[in-house]
Amino acid sequence: MGFAHVGVPRSGVADWFSARLANALVGNVPSAPLLEATLIGPRLRFRRAALVAVTGAPAPVTVDGAAVPPFQPVAIPEGGVLQIGTMRSGVRAYVAVRGGVAAPLILGSASTDTLSGLGPSPLTAGAELPLGNADQCPAPPADDEVRELAKNAAAGVLLAVREGRVRFLPTVEGDPAQLAGEYRVRPESDRVGVRLAPIGKPPEATRPAETMGMVGGAIQLPPDGNPIILLADHSVTGGYPVAGVVIHADLPLVAQARPGDRVRLVAVSEEEAHAALVARHLVLARVER
Repeated sequence: MGFAHVGVPRSGVADWFSARLANALVGNVPSAPLLEATLIGPRLRFRRAALVAVTGAPAPVTVDGAAVPPFQPVAIPEGGVLQIGTMRSGVRAYVAVRGGVAAPLILGSASTDTLSGLGPSPLTAGAELPLGNADQCPAPPADDEVRELAKNAAAGVLLAVREGRVRFLPTVEGDPAQLAGEYRVRPESDRVGVRLAPIGKPPEATRPAETMGMVGGAIQLPPDGNPIILLADHSVTGGYPVAGVVIHADLPLVAQARPGDRVRLVAVSEEEAHAALVARHLVLARVER
């Protein structure tokens, strides 16, 4: 949990699965710093040649104006310009550069926490980012089958987003029948949490809970009955009742749900939650080998 005991949230990428795929495709370690873009991608000029991969929400990707495929390593020449357009579905895209982004570390992390303001500032026009040493990275996957696996795995996440099924584990106090149902993603959603509006009768919030530690995926029930699914920049404590926790394998789906999307919360067992996470990691094991 990092520094949660002193009030610092975990932060980091919202869609952990897409981020790990991006790093794997260029030969980085899973935790290498990379860029997260929301709804509209950046325009990046490289002062030296680099190998990059773009994953996550689908968007047009070009290098020096020529279209390039996502979900595979792309060589960028010295002075080349990588541009990512508006995302057609989903919310977040990831840009990994071989060697990683050499961002300054704060409390051991290169992440930007939008809630507390800790970490590097969000990128603005003209900002410069140093890159890490690509020579120290292992060779990226050259097998077309592995690249296709990464592409299909990411497509599966986005398909699941469109289908809207998000699985959760009920808490001891939570009533799965009360929380399960259909919702729409509200426009107030951000990296702190995805806010939902019930389609039909809202779930009834129980009495206010004592302040407790929070985890990513926790489903809070405020008094208005509009659930909040906590994401990467959530506060470390909270006082709203927690009726359930989205399983870790489905957090990427929540991170890619955009305002107006339908979400259907479905209660599952611990065994199903574990099996779903194992399936995600089996894909990563093949891409990261």
